[in-house]
Amino acid sequence: METGKRRLAGDIARTATSDEVKYLRSEARDLKECVADLTLENRLLQKKHDRGWR
Repeated sequence: METGKRRLAGDIARTATSDEVKYLRSEARDLKECVADLTLENRLLQKKHDRGWR
């Protein structure tokens, strides 16, 4: 029980499994793609706004 509490508090480091690493890398890639899409959409909307388009 104490070990679990310390792990939740961040006091214990552990090595991630290869499956965890693959999952986290995949999730990071997906999030980066989402940020890129939203950034492009935001730039287009800003250009429209600056030109007075509705």
